[in-house]
Amino acid sequence: MKLLVQATVVTSLLLHVQEASSFAPAITGSNRPNVSSWTVSHHRKLTTSFSLPKAPVKISKRSTHRNQSSLSDQCLLTPEGYGFSSTAERIIQQANRGESMGYVAVKGDDRVIDVMADITEGEEDVALVYDGNSLLGIFTESDYINFSTKRAAAANEAESAAFLVSPVKDYVTPASKLVSVATTDTANQAIVAMQQADVRHVVVADVVSNYRLTEKSTIVGVMSMQDVMKLIQKDERLSLESLQKKFPGLKDPMSQMREEIKSQANELARNPETAKKDLIRAATLILSTITVGGFLSGSPWLFDHASLAMVGIFVLGYFFIIFEEVFEFDKAAVALLMSTGMWVTYADYFGAANGIATETILEQLGEQLSEVSEICFFLLAASTIVEVVDAHQGFKVVTNRITTKSKKALFWTIGFLTFFLSAILNNLTVTIVMVSLLKKLVPLEADRKLFGAMVVVAANAGGVWTPIGDVTTTMLWMNNQLSTVPTVTELFLPSTVCLVGSLAFLANQVEEDGSLDNSKLPQPSPLATRGQVVFWSGIASLLAVPVFAEFTGLPPYVAMLTGLGAIWALTDIIHMGEEEEDGLKVPAALSKLDTAGILFFLGILMSIGVLDKSGLLKDLAVFLNENLPTQDIIATVIGLASALIDNVPLVAATQGMYDLAEFGTDDKLWQLIALCAGTGGSILVIGSASGVALMGLEKVDFLWYAKKVSVGAAVGYFGGIATYLAQYALFHGGFFNSVVPEAIAAVDMVGQTVTGMF
Repeated sequence: MKLLVQATVVTSLLLHVQEASSFAPAITGSNRPNVSSWTVSHHRKLTTSFSLPKAPVKISKRSTHRNQSSLSDQCLLTPEGYGFSSTAERIIQQANRGESMGYVAVKGDDRVIDVMADITEGEEDVALVYDGNSLLGIFTESDYINFSTKRAAAANEAESAAFLVSPVKDYVTPASKLVSVATTDTANQAIVAMQQADVRHVVVADVVSNYRLTEKSTIVGVMSMQDVMKLIQKDERLSLESLQKKFPGLKDPMSQMREEIKSQANELARNPETAKKDLIRAATLILSTITVGGFLSGSPWLFDHASLAMVGIFVLGYFFIIFEEVFEFDKAAVALLMSTGMWVTYADYFGAANGIATETILEQLGEQLSEVSEICFFLLAASTIVEVVDAHQGFKVVTNRITTKSKKALFWTIGFLTFFLSAILNNLTVTIVMVSLLKKLVPLEADRKLFGAMVVVAANAGGVWTPIGDVTTTMLWMNNQLSTVPTVTELFLPSTVCLVGSLAFLANQVEEDGSLDNSKLPQPSPLATRGQVVFWSGIASLLAVPVFAEFTGLPPYVAMLTGLGAIWALTDIIHMGEEEEDGLKVPAALSKLDTAGILFFLGILMSIGVLDKSGLLKDLAVFLNENLPTQDIIATVIGLASALIDNVPLVAATQGMYDLAEFGTDDKLWQLIALCAGTGGSILVIGSASGVALMGLEKVDFLWYAKKVSVGAAVGYFGGIATYLAQYALFHGGFFNSVVPEAIAAVDMVGQTVTGMF
């Protein structure tokens, strides 16, 4: 039995250390606080308080632990709160060290031999060393070995004797290297901390950050690896004894453990939440089997109803994406399967298909993949440039100038900054840059999601009023349906109203709570020359994209990849021969990118491409043209449709429906389509490239966005349309004869559309 307990403990230890280390932050020099003046209230007290001149980043390890599934759930020997899930506070209490709590407090001028006497004669095995009110560090057996090694290497007896009166402060492990855990942290986290730092003792405090003490920390005690393992072994031995009592008919401990596993699984299955998940999984499996079977069977129904099948797959895929949190399917996987299913249906069953893809279909697939790949490579390159600039702290150029601690002021500042940046850059690039910046400015995840959604709305609104800001405006501009000056002058005010209307609505959800005081931004400080070079080179690379595309005629993704290549070469030159700076180079930035987000983007756009190639989107546009009374309302509905379907094929279909000879350059129809298609995509998170990028960067889900943002985005959308129509009527006359009737008709049409949807 003893061997079984020991083997179980060792096996569990390896399992827990391996899994815990997958989320525990590495203990490196970058995590060390600037420690100089920790105050001790008493020479030998149960707790010790200190104050730091500068606290490290306040990321509570306890909150990190709460966000992870309990590792102890995988060790069925012990209940929660025991064994590997024992808290550090319990470990210290069970060590039975009395009031010393595992350490002796000494002065820095005390002699090493006296300190060792204190340690060996008492129940403690380490000393915390102080100089007045300042904590100097910790003195352990490893430090004593270092002391003895230096003494043994003394040149003569006199020098060796001098070591006997040496002050202990000369041999301590400095305070800046102290490894700490919180009282609520678990045994497996303490093991990981000691393993990563290669130490046998950790300081236990009520509050820690990244395994380091903070200005608010109060020391509770010091515990050793021996303390941890002793308690774990004790708990697991008791657990084995309880299993023997629970299953007296089974003599083999392993049989008892297997029976306990079955018992726990049965209890879990009785849980209503588990039953609900099992039902969802079973239904998903049955539906998947039927779908795959239908494709493999070559059912005649598919040949007769291919269009319906494609729409059904599209709706079903979006359903799973929308309810991602319920089904626990990654949206990237759903998007890829959705695109494949739709392309197989189109290639093998649509129209005159005979069960296998033709050369025409393969050409269309290649064209669509080429178009989507351009966007994906653009996103990849832009994200990498932003990551490299951030690694060099280049955003200090911006953050040094943001000093407000008011969340609402910051909300409006970021909104207008995004609005104007997206007019000179494209809105996708600006979204990537601003969301990356918000990770430093806004510490709370819930706030950061709302700020990120605001960035999407602002970027889409700002991209409308210049030919290079939004892809749909660029399409209309390149086809001569829009020109530069009228686009800027006539769409600027409606775009601004759209921004202000949406932000005014969303700002009501922003609450002032002082959380910006905990932002991850360092104190404003001059940016190093290298950082300035990388920052301005990165900005130049982004700004050069439309210029490069205009002068070379090549697509924008080539310009973005060229900029990435330039930044890559620049950072290689700057850090040439500096192996320790590899984390600042492009390969390190590439490793941090959200590949799943890019694949989700790929799947969505490939799915939309099928609807475009099959002519279903063209049919939708024709239906709208035949059933809606005016082009103004058509443009409005196209904007609403772009909240669900990508606006690029919708605008492309519209371009083919209306002749440029009838609706000339800068006609009201083209300007209104540019405004509606650009801003309507903000109503739903999946309605624009910026929104999809936000889903990947901040893990924003469909339902959260619909609940928190959609109404505000719709307010700005209709406000922008009303402003454009009023402005057009004022410039061209007929305000009361044209705007008011059309506004009434638009409201009635929108009401009928919404009623039909629900």
